[in-house]
Amino acid sequence: MDLRQLLYFTTLAETLNFHRAAQKLNISQPPLTVAIRKLELDLGAQLFVRGSRGVMLTAAGEAALEPARAALARAEEVRLAAQQGQSGERGQLRVGFVGSAIYSLLPRIIPPFRRQYPQVDLVLEDSTSVDIARRIRTGDLDVGLVRLPLLDGRDLIVKVVESDELIAAVPAASRFAASGSLALASLASEPFILHTRISVLHMIGLMACHEAGFMPRVAQEATQVHTILSLVQSGLGVALVPARTTRHVPEGVRLVRLDHPKPIEAGVAIRAEGASPAALNFLALARSDTQSVSPEAKTILDDRDQ
Repeated sequence: MDLRQLLYFTTLAETLNFHRAAQKLNISQPPLTVAIRKLELDLGAQLFVRGSRGVMLTAAGEAALEPARAALARAEEVRLAAQQGQSGERGQLRVGFVGSAIYSLLPRIIPPFRRQYPQVDLVLEDSTSVDIARRIRTGDLDVGLVRLPLLDGRDLIVKVVESDELIAAVPAASRFAASGSLALASLASEPFILHTRISVLHMIGLMACHEAGFMPRVAQEATQVHTILSLVQSGLGVALVPARTTRHVPEGVRLVRLDHPKPIEAGVAIRAEGASPAALNFLALARSDTQSVSPEAKTILDDRDQ
């Protein structure tokens, strides 16, 4: 028994006429007759009886009709699922993201992706850029929202999807809080709260300070931006944070522009070879709306300058 036989059976059951059924199936009548006989032999039951005006379903045929239709419908679901999987419209997509992505990248990319690909099951995991890159290479993740530059981007395709800049976060009681902007070198004597060493932002912060002519005195390290801002609020030091991550700034923290802003970027990473169709769709959607420094971040800075 195969799907072709079930299709012939259900079509004949609907028309109750071999000639009309053959026309509907776009075949000649003899192959239809042979197929029905073979199906009856396979099932061990007669499905039709011939009458003067065509054929009629037997009790066995009546009982088998709905299961046959269900089998054909299920087969169509399998075909459609395979096609959707091939086009990236169905399946599972494992996305790794850095902590700072929750402020802008995730809210910007995930909702439109879910609307466009509702049958893709998203599995989101937060991690560091280094670990995300490693897990994409090993196949544990399909896509990564990472901070650039990646320390190890081999075997990956990485595309920039967001541009940003570093800004200074200082305690509201500090002498820098009233500044409209400041030179990074003016913070050289202050204790710094940096991102942890496994974060790309740690390296970017050190490079920015080095370019300004000093090495920061590290008082604390933290993984999440909101933790860093809380430590600044506590008066433990100053920090350099991405402008996009400052939508929710705690009381007691002042954001100050740098005279020479340090540009930073975030990107989407996928495997260079063997990336899933869903991963390619995710990358294409993310790149379709690549943004520079967010209006929200600029508004926060402008409001605090007033």
